[in-house]
Amino acid sequence: MEWIVQGDETDSSVIARRLVDARRQASALPQYPGQLPANLDVGYACQDAAIPMWPSSIAGWKVGKIPDAWVDRLGEDRLVGPIFENRVQRPDDHRGTFAVIEGGFAAIEAEFIFVLAHDAPAGKTDWTFEEAAALVDSLRVGVELAGSALPDINRLGPPVVVSDYGNNAGLILGPVIADWQQRSMDDLTCETFIEGVSVGTGGASSIPGGLLAALAFALSRCARRGLPLRAGQYVSTGAATGIHDIIAGQHSRVEFPGFAVFEVEAVPAIAEVAA
Repeated sequence: MEWIVQGDETDSSVIARRLVDARRQASALPQYPGQLPANLDVGYACQDAAIPMWPSSIAGWKVGKIPDAWVDRLGEDRLVGPIFENRVQRPDDHRGTFAVIEGGFAAIEAEFIFVLAHDAPAGKTDWTFEEAAALVDSLRVGVELAGSALPDINRLGPPVVVSDYGNNAGLILGPVIADWQQRSMDDLTCETFIEGVSVGTGGASSIPGGLLAALAFALSRCARRGLPLRAGQYVSTGAATGIHDIIAGQHSRVEFPGFAVFEVEAVPAIAEVAA
């Protein structure tokens, strides 16, 4: 499929519709469906247009690290994307599935996830770590399912990632880390396996600036867009062992020693029936 971009075809709402339709139709996009967003604000304009197009409410936000090579150009070191309620899995046995778009992008990410106890004040855009921590109900372990219809989404750069829901395709939520504020972040470790082979190790201390830096960023960035975080929402803080590509038919295991072992089966995505 080749998109011909002309006139209002570069409008963010038109691009958003194409990205959302591709996800819902489980159809890969060989190239970006319009003019590449030049900066983060253009990417977020597309994301803002796409959010109401998805048939579910926002359950939370993923935070991703912007590669160092892009930071000076873009002026930010992280990005956010919505996690939708109908893409959150809460399995008691820590087993989940990942519906992968054939020919698109899919990756497994080990995550530490905050759950908020309180609404963030509307209009508050500057957050200290202490202020961010005061909003937290709990810290959990889990797995982000990073996915897109765009096979080259990460190569195309952070503004493109932002435009397509932050490259998020879901979240598998795990158990609470008790007394997380009293624990050393160095003790909160994890490891990711694909097909039984270790592909990455890390932990809470792998997140640049720490977990609260990611939360404070999400609070600030979302408030600046008029989307202050709400009680009960999740904030997935970043890929603690890295970003690990996976294809349909493969199996991933994500271990958080002392807390949970997640077993994730990647399966072919199927087109959704329009409501």
